[in-house]
Amino acid sequence: MSVQERKERERAHRHQLIVAAARELAEAHCWDAVTTRRLSERIEYSQPVLYSHFRGKREIVGAVALEGFTELTATMREAVANGPEGRAAVAALAGAYLDFAERNPALYDAMFLLDTGLPFADEATPAPLREGFETLLNTLGSLAGSAEPALFVEVFWSALHGLVSLTRSGRLPRQEASRRLDVLVDRFAGRGCPDAHTRSC
Repeated sequence: MSVQERKERERAHRHQLIVAAARELAEAHCWDAVTTRRLSERIEYSQPVLYSHFRGKREIVGAVALEGFTELTATMREAVANGPEGRAAVAALAGAYLDFAERNPALYDAMFLLDTGLPFADEATPAPLREGFETLLNTLGSLAGSAEPALFVEVFWSALHGLVSLTRSGRLPRQEASRRLDVLVDRFAGRGCPDAHTRSC
């Protein structure tokens, strides 16, 4: 191994140490507890070394978010690996998404609630974000009916995000979470009653 290769490997290792330490601190104490000083102490490198990798907390949160999108995509792909269709596909993706958010609250915040500087729905959108959306689109696009598939998936994601956020904040009682999920899945699988006044279920 050349000197340059060794330096690059060491730099990649330090980068991953910083990201892992930020995730651990955030999950244990929330993102307010993640400071460059605490990260430096945790990974046993000086703050100048940390700043040689990231310009500040925002970039660190962005790096954590990218990891999160990679992991969420893998989770969703695994959920539909056996090729479920229709309602089963909607239920598999919705369940995987909500379970991921429940298990990784601070990571989820980094992905969707905190300022990361990561562009969404843009030519510059990083690959992990695009791949997550494409996983939803490839699985659910055929259920869109007359709606544009991408818009259908955006609304589906928005509904899931709303359930996650409102349940976590206590705005929606947690004990009804499974029933709300059933309603959402039925609607997006085309099994709901769009107009109860003119149609029967």
